[in-house]
Amino acid sequence: MTVGLFGGSFDPAHPGHAHVAETARERLGLDRVIWLVSPQNPLKPRSAPLAARMASARSQAHGPSMIVSDIEQRIGAAYTIDTLRTLQARFPGVRFVWIMGADNLASFHLWRGWTEILERLPVAVIARPGSQLGSRFAPAARRFAHARRPARMARRLARLEAPAWTLIEAPLRPHSSSALRAAAAVVEPARP
Repeated sequence: MTVGLFGGSFDPAHPGHAHVAETARERLGLDRVIWLVSPQNPLKPRSAPLAARMASARSQAHGPSMIVSDIEQRIGAAYTIDTLRTLQARFPGVRFVWIMGADNLASFHLWRGWTEILERLPVAVIARPGSQLGSRFAPAARRFAHARRPARMARRLARLEAPAWTLIEAPLRPHSSSALRAAAAVVEPARP
């Protein structure tokens, strides 16, 4: 079985997230995509409550191949690398692929254990608006330039030995959680 792991705060989830997950599922030929809703992203300020973000992710994750999970909360994982170690140990027969939007690749080098993530499992980076050029020159992209595979190999990515990653171009969706939170703040001003 091949499973994509799509982690994030999903604060809130939006059609851009669904687009990344569905593009990865289709282009990589994945059996499932698991949306890993982070209890609290260490690189972001306080998020909405986990239950609200889980509901938001469920509203965007359509079809039986999309699964929304709070496993990071249940296993007490504060960092992606901890989650990956646990999942690989529990499910040794599953071929996992990490999925991220290209906007995350720019800051990927700030994640705890980022080099180990790339050495543990293949990574699919899906194009996002405004991030194509920056993602190509991100520290992680430069450090693992030798492991980059052409997008035409995407269907085989889950079966490749790590490190292996690819950048998948796809029609771009302009949605962003930051913009949605900013718009909500304007609509609902803070109470005195």
